[in-house]
Amino acid sequence: MKIKVGDKIKFESEKQKYTVQACSNRFVVCTKPFNARKTVLYTIIDFKRNVRGRENLIFCFGFETKRDCEKAIERLVSKESEVSYRHWQKLDIENIIKTK
Repeated sequence: MKIKVGDKIKFESEKQKYTVQACSNRFVVCTKPFNARKTVLYTIIDFKRNVRGRENLIFCFGFETKRDCEKAIERLVSKESEVSYRHWQKLDIENIIKTK
């Protein structure tokens, strides 16, 4: 499945779509607006484990900017972090809306 930055991903268990902010062959970092707190919510897709969820770091870094998400991909690829084994769910992609 070829996903690129800017694509929108709709998960079966979510009402709102996520926007792809950064990606590698194995991982995709997506965010969606969380207007009540004027920030974003994020999820990380791990295609090898077929799951999505939070990063496993105790003091999590931000995911508000594209650069924050790119740094997260660097941590994931270098195995400094991974998708949490405590806070994950099975990958449930319903639809991918490709950007041009």
